[in-house]
Amino acid sequence: MNEAIAAKCLSELGSPTRLSVFRLLVKAGPDGMVVGDIQRRLQIPASTLSHHIARLNWAGLVEQRRQGRRLHCFTRPGIMDDLVTFLTAECCTGFEDADGAAAPAA
Repeated sequence: MNEAIAAKCLSELGSPTRLSVFRLLVKAGPDGMVVGDIQRRLQIPASTLSHHIARLNWAGLVEQRRQGRRLHCFTRPGIMDDLVTFLTAECCTGFEDADGAAAPAA
């Protein structure tokens, strides 16, 4: 993961509705959920939910698969772990000062 991808993911998760959808799909695990079930659980109008799922899909956070007449949504495998790893990769490593010497972490 790089900064551009992380920023895209975080931007889309900045919406309370999209964050709720993503968290619900994380909770559902690898089986994901049918769109209608997401709608019922979160009490979101179908057209609004469609928009939010499209944005999550665009950011690479979720995938959709049609199974007959049902549309299933899943979190993309590993995306949550990749994002958390990116955010914490340099935790507590300190900074270099102007001379290039390592400055102690606060």
